[in-house]
Amino acid sequence: MSAVPALVVIGGGPRGTGVIERIAANAPALYGNRRLDIHLVDPYPPGGGRIWRQDQSPLLRMNSMARDVTMFTDDTVPQEGPVRPGPALHTWAADVRDGRITAGAAPGVLEEIKELRDADFPSRRLQSAYLRWVHDQALAALPPGITVHEHRDRALRVSGPRGGRQRVWLEGRAEPLTADLVVLTIGHLDAEPDAEQRELTDFATRHGLVHLPPDFTADSDLSALPAGEPVIVRGLGLAFIDLMVLLTEGRGGRYENGVYLPSGREPVLYVGSRRGVPYHSKIGYGWEGEPLPQPRYFGPEQTDELLRRSGPLDFRRDVWPLVEKELGHAHYHRLFTAHPERTAVDRADFEEKYDVSEPGSPELDALVSAAVPDPADRLDLTALDHPLDGVRHSSYDSLQDGLRSYIAADLERRHDPAHSADLAVFLRLLSVYGQLIRLGDIGTWWHGYFSYLASGPPGPRLRQLLALSRAGVVRFLGAGVTVGTDEERGVFRAGSASVPGERTEARALVEARLPDPSVPYTRSALLRALHEDGAAATDTGLLSVDPADGRILDRGGSPHPRRFALGPNTTARSSGAFTRPRTGGPAFGQNDATARAVLAFLRDHPAPGARRSLPYTSR
Repeated sequence: MSAVPALVVIGGGPRGTGVIERIAANAPALYGNRRLDIHLVDPYPPGGGRIWRQDQSPLLRMNSMARDVTMFTDDTVPQEGPVRPGPALHTWAADVRDGRITAGAAPGVLEEIKELRDADFPSRRLQSAYLRWVHDQALAALPPGITVHEHRDRALRVSGPRGGRQRVWLEGRAEPLTADLVVLTIGHLDAEPDAEQRELTDFATRHGLVHLPPDFTADSDLSALPAGEPVIVRGLGLAFIDLMVLLTEGRGGRYENGVYLPSGREPVLYVGSRRGVPYHSKIGYGWEGEPLPQPRYFGPEQTDELLRRSGPLDFRRDVWPLVEKELGHAHYHRLFTAHPERTAVDRADFEEKYDVSEPGSPELDALVSAAVPDPADRLDLTALDHPLDGVRHSSYDSLQDGLRSYIAADLERRHDPAHSADLAVFLRLLSVYGQLIRLGDIGTWWHGYFSYLASGPPGPRLRQLLALSRAGVVRFLGAGVTVGTDEERGVFRAGSASVPGERTEARALVEARLPDPSVPYTRSALLRALHEDGAAATDTGLLSVDPADGRILDRGGSPHPRRFALGPNTTARSSGAFTRPRTGGPAFGQNDATARAVLAFLRDHPAPGARRSLPYTSR
């Protein structure tokens, strides 16, 4: 019996679907009608995987509008393979509503789909239905010789020589899967606690307190947080928004005319973070007018030049000045073209001087001050990162008023097209991200800053936060939050730079953030085993991969010929497995490169005894 070449894809979420879709698109040209078995390994249903599974609260929503979500490539994606167009989420929902597409979803989700409009923020379980449909379409598009076998199991280890077939060991199975190639497309993972988290957990155990370390909010046991009791929450990003929703609406509270009506089952959330403010609201309007110009100061040419340099790159020294100037270029181009009445100099003269000014220099500051009279129209990326620097309040009550005013102002600005320079910066952030992933591990700061500026909550969520603050269910702690323990009193204590000298005590502490992606701390036996087997990890703990095609690198920098990895745990981490239509889709380009490398390898290195092609060309 002839052996059939085999590929194991570990991870059945949107990234795994993306790789399979790219295999389907590229196989006719690169692989012909040869046979191939693809083994898809994931304990969760394919399409959504763990994070986007359908079995989660309908209260949890995406932070993107339906029109801004697609799983399909277009001609803006940097890829060699063919474009296979398909519907964005809102178009798909309309097709389901009109009977052109059948979606396999629970009745409640089908009702959500039928009611969805392009500017709505869908529930995550609705997105799960879309992802499952895309997955099914990808399978249907595979050539007749390629078959996918699903394994609802957890992969524990990959073994095998660099020059031979690989073995993938699954939990609870004595015999491994044998594969010519292995592709890891796993998403966010659980992590072991670091030293600080272990100390906090030990303290909580000694004193009968509650400590919830970094985790996926949808998977956290929030029943341990009692009604009416204070809870210190560290983190104001999207994980906090999910926590806020589940502990308020999830416990029976509701909103009426902008007022929160509590159920009486809510705890009181004392929340703060390094910045002390929530992520900026998603922008609530679309682009109109003159298109954004192509990148000028940080695009493919500049990235190529950085990659040609010898020695390691320093993000702040070598990269950030280019990013800062590129974002400024997008901002001021939009201001001069869409809102010229708020500028004071000739546009051509400004652009000429901007071109030769160093980022962050006094000359650039003077140029902008003279050209843009209103400070609110200027782009200050440093001030954006530290919105409460130097702001002090005499009491927590005073801080509440200040933070509510800040959030209300942010909401107003992010929904006002008169500030469309903000939208220009947002769109340019997406292209910048696409270049930065080519540079590998650039540290952790950028990813947090990007999320803070570009991946914040929908406006309605921040309006709910304001209502909860007015109702006293949420109390802001401010910026520079510190959390300590009091052995004598047996409580957690939190303070901040915003209200010097004041402390808040609680018997519960929640870390409202995802675990950091880190090979040394991951709870994934698979990633730990790869690292022990010689796979390289960066100083920040990311799995090192070849930026060209995702092959896993060893500690000497050599790519493994038969092992690939994509996703947030790797140096090729992108901003997401799906993207806005016509914005380049860096993850899509990575999927394409990996799929093409896989197909080329399997074509040129057939399994021993493998039949090279089918004797037929259709199913």
